[in-house]
Amino acid sequence: MSQFVWPVRVYYEDTDSGGVVYHANYLNFMERARTEWLRAMGFEQTLLKDRLGVIIVIHSLSINFKKPAYFNDILEVDCTLSNMKSSSIDMRQTIKRDGILLIEAQVKAAFVDAVTFKPVGIPAEIKQKMTTHKIQQESI
Repeated sequence: MSQFVWPVRVYYEDTDSGGVVYHANYLNFMERARTEWLRAMGFEQTLLKDRLGVIIVIHSLSINFKKPAYFNDILEVDCTLSNMKSSSIDMRQTIKRDGILLIEAQVKAAFVDAVTFKPVGIPAEIKQKMTTHKIQQESI
């Protein structure tokens, strides 16, 4: 299915006193990649909310920390759609540095009504793009 790679540079603010990326910041890096994945398919999150009346929320995630990232590293954050249900998607996300796996995560995102926050079906145009659009972004 759909795969996307987004580069992220590690800034000083992303690290702890030892120059290692603080564990919660990996979630931010993965969120940026998911946002850019949607944007590359033509879906701004404001458009999803304002035009389609849906927002995407994280239902659950599991993360495995393999190796640390450090200040000034350039990371590749990968999003791969692994499963699509009527109102949610499952994604595998990885973070690598020079091809070396640092982080591996399973993310479940749900589509909900922008007002009620109740689950809704994935709009057809989004479903179609997610299953057919293969994109890769390479530069910061």
